[in-house]
Amino acid sequence: MTISTQTTSDSAGGEVGGARGEGANAGADATLSAGAHASASDDMRDGPRVYAACLAAYNNGILHGCWIDAAQEPEDIWREISAMLSASPIPNAEEHAFHDFEGFGKADIPEYAGVDTIARLAAFIVERGEDLGGGVLEHFGGDIDDAEAAFEDYAGEWKSLAEFAQDVTEDSGVEIPKPLEYYIDWQAMGRDMEMSGDIFTVETGFEEIYVFWSR
Repeated sequence: MTISTQTTSDSAGGEVGGARGEGANAGADATLSAGAHASASDDMRDGPRVYAACLAAYNNGILHGCWIDAAQEPEDIWREISAMLSASPIPNAEEHAFHDFEGFGKADIPEYAGVDTIARLAAFIVERGEDLGGGVLEHFGGDIDDAEAAFEDYAGEWKSLAEFAQDVTEDSGVEIPKPLEYYIDWQAMGRDMEMSGDIFTVETGFEEIYVFWSR
């Protein structure tokens, strides 16, 4: 197996990305051991990025590609992909795939995603944060349209579903007799709201629950 890496002036990577290659028709000789699965260099770990691999090289047992900052315009991503393909050890290489990615939280990046989609997903992550944005994308199976629309029904950040359920109930104008307040299971009420599909949540840490009304 031969490893070839390519970087551009805008992509400060340099280490080979892991091969996701189930759909790349790669031979057994082009697989990486677990210890060889490299990530982007330290100076690129501030935002979402993807590893673009040359399929012509990959299918010939050569790992050639580069890490690319995904939080930029599609034409800039294309420019870096084109530079990587031009430097491929296989002449006239034209096809690429995204064999690795970082900084997208729990969201998954399809191997053959279009650069417009990559740029849009990255912009969403930058705007909403890796934990929250990635969690919302995961909830919608990576559908960026649904993920963006979800914030139109954003209900806020809460320490618990119990706190959310109590606040919503009290804001609705329902008057609860004092003697009964301590008998109400707010946590169960919040859980029922989520299980019934009225809301969905993204938990990013201890007492960090983001609540969204379901459409």
